[in-house]
Amino acid sequence: MTPPTRLARIIGPWTAGAILVGCVIGTGVFKKASAVAGQLPEPGLALSVWIVVGLLTLFGALALAEVAALIPESGGNLIFLHKAYGPIFGFLWAWVEFWFLRCASIAALAVIFSESLNDVLRLLSQHEGDVLTFWPRQITSVLLVLGLGVLSALGTKQGARFQVIVTAVKVASIVMIALLPLLAWLLPLGGETAPNPANFRPFWPSNWGTVSLAAYATAMVAVLWPYNGWTNIAPLAGEIRDPQKNVPRAFVGGLVLLITVYLAVNVSYYLAVPAAEMTGLGTTPVSTEVCRRLAGPAGLLLASAALMLSVFGSVGGNLLVGPRSVFALSRQKLAPAWLGAIHPRYGTPFRAALFMMFVTAGLILAVALYTQTTTGADGRALKSSFDLLTDFVVFGATLLETLAVATVYVFRKKPPYATMERRYRCPGYPVVPAVYILAMLGVLGNMLLTAESRTTALVGLGLIALGVVAYRWVRPAHSAAES
Repeated sequence: MTPPTRLARIIGPWTAGAILVGCVIGTGVFKKASAVAGQLPEPGLALSVWIVVGLLTLFGALALAEVAALIPESGGNLIFLHKAYGPIFGFLWAWVEFWFLRCASIAALAVIFSESLNDVLRLLSQHEGDVLTFWPRQITSVLLVLGLGVLSALGTKQGARFQVIVTAVKVASIVMIALLPLLAWLLPLGGETAPNPANFRPFWPSNWGTVSLAAYATAMVAVLWPYNGWTNIAPLAGEIRDPQKNVPRAFVGGLVLLITVYLAVNVSYYLAVPAAEMTGLGTTPVSTEVCRRLAGPAGLLLASAALMLSVFGSVGGNLLVGPRSVFALSRQKLAPAWLGAIHPRYGTPFRAALFMMFVTAGLILAVALYTQTTTGADGRALKSSFDLLTDFVVFGATLLETLAVATVYVFRKKPPYATMERRYRCPGYPVVPAVYILAMLGVLGNMLLTAESRTTALVGLGLIALGVVAYRWVRPAHSAAES
């Protein structure tokens, strides 16, 4: 059987939107509310951050959708940055995306999945200690990655259908948490406290002069993580049916759903936990504390299961989308040729998918060994390498995503794209993409200027510089292929 030379267009708008939502909803909606409350104690300001970041992300999506519909090729931002600014920018996107946005993030999510599974098993068995000890949890994480990685390699349609199902369950569980205060008002759920609207007072600052723009920007950085992954439709543009119509639909529909769900969940958080108490929860997710207070042990089980399902869907979505960039990089001769193979039967970039799967599994085991053998001066384990990687990459990812959104201006002027038919155009152009770009540049600037995030930003720049070095190493093969 002759292997196909292109990936088949088999993904519809509903499936594409489900993949976007499945990739984006991970741990952020459960964990970041406390970080936002620490910067903005008034609920009105805190809730506004989730709306503002969501709308800014939607503005970016409206612009990027025009580019993805105009150039519907597998690879997404890699292709857009390459064609707009040159091959080094495409390579840098793939560099940051593969090693940090994909492998390290998937590995971290898989570890969180196994920890949540341990919580569920402990609650069900009423066991005081861990049901899954450290290494069994790591093996569970590896098995999750291997199983979902194989599913991604075996078929885009099968993986996409599975993602639709998981995303539906995930959103339903999060909606259940959002509705939990209402249920607690109507039914006896066995919780220790009742929802209290007084937690919203004062809703706005009594003195607006005390509001810090730097604090608001820092809160925005925290909320960027829950929205991270919103560009994940772009790499699948080459496999979406009628991309001029369905890519924008998937972007807009997926993000509107995310904004709505995030806002509803955060309202439920404040009904159960005052802002001052959120900041003192430490590593406990706000969602877990909310469910415990409102519904007792059953609520704890719901929160742990919801987090586990959320992470499960995010891992699956990223393992489905991530290999497309590796595939596209190989086709451009910027990665080994064998990674660009398409399976003759399943029509998937199976080697890229398996490569990402094994690298991620290796990262899980390597970091597990690191955390077990390395301790600080106080004898405690140092911060997880996954946490460091995901912290460091936020700066670089935001920078490159902003450059990707800015390609809408380039392709409006650059031939031959300037004269190509556009069935979809970014509404509000040129203002809408400009608002997104300026806002993200402000956030990036704040990261560089703020002492607590400066090191993270500088390391992110260092990682990008390392990608430049890597590109200079692979460039001869790429130049020979183009000539």
